Amino acid sequence: MINIKQPDFKRSIIYLMRHGDSRQDEVKRFTGHTDSPLSETGRGQAEWWQKEFLSLPFNRIYCSDLSRSLETAQIICKGGKGTIQVMPELREINLGQWDGLPKQEVRCSYPEEFEKRGADLVEFRPAGGESFQDLSARVIPVFERIIRDLKNERVLIVGHAGVNRTILCHLLGMPLAGLFRLGQDYCCLNVITCEAGYFCLRSINIPPGYAASALM
Repeated sequence: MINIKQPDFKRSIIYLMRHGDSRQDEVKRFTGHTDSPLSETGRGQAEWWQKEFLSLPFNRIYCSDLSRSLETAQIICKGGKGTIQVMPELREINLGQWDGLPKQEVRCSYPEEFEKRGADLVEFRPAGGESFQDLSARVIPVFERIIRDLKNERVLIVGHAGVNRTILCHLLGMPLAGLFRLGQDYCCLNVITCEAGYFCLRSINIPPGYAASALM
């Protein structure tokens, strides 16, 4: 439980979600700023959550400006559930010259850099890209702006795997070096409550198809 003191309010809930499946083939790739749309599977995942959230109004809705994040938010919020605020700061990590390349190709074409990444996941920065420390410095300030004035609200944030893991590490007081210990599957949901001035991570990596009771 993280003890960030907030103004007086009863209870707020932050629904932190990863976008739906956006893979266009079966090749494992480094995907950061590459702007790929949702796949049919990803749209189906978002539609499942849209039905689960029918009876839960959102006071605020945020997503990144990448298609897979925006499309997920639009599907979940169709039917007048609120105005979506697009925030470029919530983009996935920028992987520079690696972005969009198959992981095996990167391993073979950039062996020294690939080894350096494994040795220092937090600080390593591919040419033209960001490190996870850079990502944290970009994402955490905007996340803190979102949560600063919560007062008995429900907030939906549709982010990305790296973005969400960075936020979760921050909330848990966990070093960034361990961020891949936190699962973030496609279209998963993390539930964070704010009660009596404190934040608590209630659920993590809930997949589509899970019991709706987890949303409360």
